[in-house]
Amino acid sequence: MSADLKVLPVGNEERPAAYLQSFSVRYEYPVHFTDHLFAHDNPIFAQTIARREAGKRHRVVVFIDSNVAASFASLAHDIAGYADLHGETIELVAHPEIVPGGEHVKNDPALVTRLQHRLVELGIDRHAFVVGIGGGAFLDLIGYVAATTHRGIRHIRVPTTVLAQNDSGVGVKNGVNAFGMKNLLGAFAPPFAVLNDAVFLRTLQPRDKIAGIAEAVKVALIRDRVFFEWLEASATALRDCEPAAMARMIRRCAELHMRQIAHGGDPFESGSARPLDYGHWSAHKLEALTSHELRHGEAVAIGLALDARYSVQVGMLPAGGEDRVHALLKRLGFHLWHPALESRDNDGHWLLLRGLEEFREHLGGELTITLLRDLGVGEEVHHMDSGEILHALTWLRRQELGA
Repeated sequence: MSADLKVLPVGNEERPAAYLQSFSVRYEYPVHFTDHLFAHDNPIFAQTIARREAGKRHRVVVFIDSNVAASFASLAHDIAGYADLHGETIELVAHPEIVPGGEHVKNDPALVTRLQHRLVELGIDRHAFVVGIGGGAFLDLIGYVAATTHRGIRHIRVPTTVLAQNDSGVGVKNGVNAFGMKNLLGAFAPPFAVLNDAVFLRTLQPRDKIAGIAEAVKVALIRDRVFFEWLEASATALRDCEPAAMARMIRRCAELHMRQIAHGGDPFESGSARPLDYGHWSAHKLEALTSHELRHGEAVAIGLALDARYSVQVGMLPAGGEDRVHALLKRLGFHLWHPALESRDNDGHWLLLRGLEEFREHLGGELTITLLRDLGVGEEVHHMDSGEILHALTWLRRQELGA
């Protein structure tokens, strides 16, 4: 950590009226890719726990997403056995606890309170570890609980979905929904470590595997044309969820997200921009309009196609680029239309368009939307024309429904 203290040019030298406090803190966390994380001969989990303080026995509490527990009946037993084997490093303070998973858990303040109280009951402090094993929404919840108890407990994420392993699980955001707003309550708290285990992906339904690929298309479109072209070449293998293609896609997507967090200049989003949220202004609104019938990735895919067409219409993306985006998403297996896109209120106003203001409100400041200057090149704009958006919707509807 570095720090500096300066006298502001007010008052006088003997009795300055103000000081300028300045310091920086270095954050560092590993992101591992492995198989069978809790196999007795896999050292990664134990090494992660001991990463900063070797030779010490660390207190650990584990929470497991109920959806994961249903698919891996022996998981809690395996973790307990692993902890026993590595008892010189790991003190499992309680048997791994099953907690509800899915987006709805982020709407339950009573669950947040219960989990915070549970950490206090178990004597978990800032030198202990909270391990969350589950999907993205579940990890958002557990991360928020860890970040707000004792003002921040070390948190290890074990993402179990494609979306969490290639995107949300490797980031620094935690949060829950409140007052009808997505992720209104939360904290920027980098994890102690992220442990990606490919075995957890094997039991996912094809729909959930494919949904997570939308975030790979997103980050490729705004950061890496070569990756986008690889996605085009590998679309059939990815649609069929071939393990080698999925593993490569997840790793590259995670690398690009981590690079943005580390080198993008605003990891805690203190400004107005959300550079990794291309296609998300409409996706977030569409999720709400469908009462989360659509997976997050499915809504994002629609948002990517919509904003690609908009980018062409306003003269940013060269014509034909939107067709490549649409074709890739279709080859991956996405449906790029939902009737909720045309929802209107009693006065005839398009509900989807409210997503722009809601997107701005989340960070405050000036509306900042990422669009496409080229395939692989994102560019921020501060205005979107509602007429052009509706024109892009008409194009998308015609592409999907032929009318």
